Amino acid sequence: MEATKPIHTVVLDAGPMLKNDPPISSLLAKTERLVSLPAVISEIKDANARARVETTWIPFLEILSPNAQSIELVTDFARKTGDLVVLSRTDVEVLALTLQLEEQKNGMSNIRSIPGQQLRKKISPRSPQRDGDETQSTTTDNKSPQQLSHPNIETPDISSLDVGEINSQEHDEAINDLSEATDALQVSGNSIPQYAQIEDSKPTRSQSPQPETDGSDSDSGGWITPANIQKHQAQDQNAAIPISAAKPIDVACITSDFAMQNVLLSMNLNLLNASIQRVRNLKTYVLRCHACFEKTKDMKKQFCPRCGKPTLTRVSCSTNSRGEFKMHLKKNMQWNHRGDRYSIPKPISGSANGKVGQGKGGGKGGWGQDLILAEDQKEYLRATGGNARRKETDLMDQDYLPSILTGDRGRAGGRPKVGAGRNINSRKR
Repeated sequence: MEATKPIHTVVLDAGPMLKNDPPISSLLAKTERLVSLPAVISEIKDANARARVETTWIPFLEILSPNAQSIELVTDFARKTGDLVVLSRTDVEVLALTLQLEEQKNGMSNIRSIPGQQLRKKISPRSPQRDGDETQSTTTDNKSPQQLSHPNIETPDISSLDVGEINSQEHDEAINDLSEATDALQVSGNSIPQYAQIEDSKPTRSQSPQPETDGSDSDSGGWITPANIQKHQAQDQNAAIPISAAKPIDVACITSDFAMQNVLLSMNLNLLNASIQRVRNLKTYVLRCHACFEKTKDMKKQFCPRCGKPTLTRVSCSTNSRGEFKMHLKKNMQWNHRGDRYSIPKPISGSANGKVGQGKGGGKGGWGQDLILAEDQKEYLRATGGNARRKETDLMDQDYLPSILTGDRGRAGGRPKVGAGRNINSRKR
């Protein structure tokens, strides 16, 4: 009899197939069915990568397409989470196919329609309590703590005794009754050796246990080795849960896109990592405006989409299994105002269109030429449009030189420089 696999259906994106992570052999060993889309296969443009995917992946894939209803549901949900601006058409179709297969298997009862929706959990019926247990519980509730611990002891009623009014003989009798009651309420002698044994078991200063030295390094547990690398990777992700055959997964998705992962967790769909383990928590980054507190998930933005200021800061965030999105802000974050206030050179006609020659305008030394302060400036549009038309640099080219040798280091990450820089007011006049 063949053993059942822990996963029934896995929807694949282009990333795992291009990186071959996880390998196709590992997926076939743990899944019954591998599914992808025609748009995912068409995204692979490289000839060598496409040939490898056609020979190693496509023979085991089942090509499907989502319906229009699933695409509409995913689009509306991604618009509410703010991920739609960074999702492509193919990404939405992959999410829609995962939603469609999950609906066919388990229905829509476990799927969130809005972010942060509380899902109803199935409550198991409680076992009926016996009548004897109920009567016993009611009788024990009416008893005092002393009667519960010592049921056979009767404490004398001494509330009516008044020492000032009774004579000496009655006073002595009351004292004897009190002493007998206190002796009866003392701890039994059987429990005394236990306390003595506990006290004897405590190590003294002379008998304190010495650390065992087996000759190995004390820091050996902190090293990352091929044997424990998967354990450390799971701790870094803080979310990986192994999948057992006792609790199989019907439909899951494997993707390396952060926006798609966020939508999957927010909708309560199953997400798998490269180790074929279920992801519960997801850590990523967003851009947050320090001026108007608007957040955007497009990491290529340089200006705030609401106020238009270059005040975007990268903030770490996380999404848990309940679909809750949380940003982790710094406790004592202070905005650096250095270089925010400076005198702008007077504009010269024709400088924005590039009709004025070099060396004219822009202040002393021409530092203000092509000064970018807003997203809708012609200088910024020309700079970003040039980067889009520019051919990508081939690092394996023989004539390639790094920017530290060529001196072209004015742009951080290949993006246009915004503002005059932090050291604008420290220039010599």
